[in-house]
Amino acid sequence: MVKEKLHLLIAELEFKATRSSGPGGQHVNKVSTKIELRFNVNSSLVLSEKEKGIIREKLQNIINSEGELIITDQSSRSQIKNKANSISKFSDIIEKALKPIKKRVPTKPTLSSKIRRVEDKKRISIKKDLRKKDFE
Repeated sequence: MVKEKLHLLIAELEFKATRSSGPGGQHVNKVSTKIELRFNVNSSLVLSEKEKGIIREKLQNIINSEGELIITDQSSRSQIKNKANSISKFSDIIEKALKPIKKRVPTKPTLSSKIRRVEDKKRISIKKDLRKKDFE
C-alpha cells in the first residue's frame, strides 16, 4: 500500500541545502551539501487521517511540534547523493511506521518439552540430595 503512494509522497517533500559540518577543508566552507528533508504529516494530501495518526503516534520522537518529520543527511560530499540517501531514509521510516504489527499467536508447550522439563527437575533434585551431609 505504501509503495504505490511513495512517489506521491516524494512530491510533497521539501528540501533545504546547508553547509555540512566536520572536516573537509575549503570544500566544506563554500559548498552546501548537507540536505534537510522536511515532510509535513498534518498537511499531507496523500495520506489518510488514519495513516497520519499512526505516523504521528509511532514517530512522535522525530516529529517536531509543527508536525514536520525532519531527516538530514551529510554523509557524502555530493548534494545529489545526500538527497537520494535522505529520500531512502524517509521511505524506510514511513514503510516501517505503516507496516501493521503481526499479532502474536500463543503456543502451548509440546509433550516432549514437558517431559524433558520434569526429567531435568528430577536430575537437579537428585544432584542437590547428594550434596547433603549425613550427620547421623
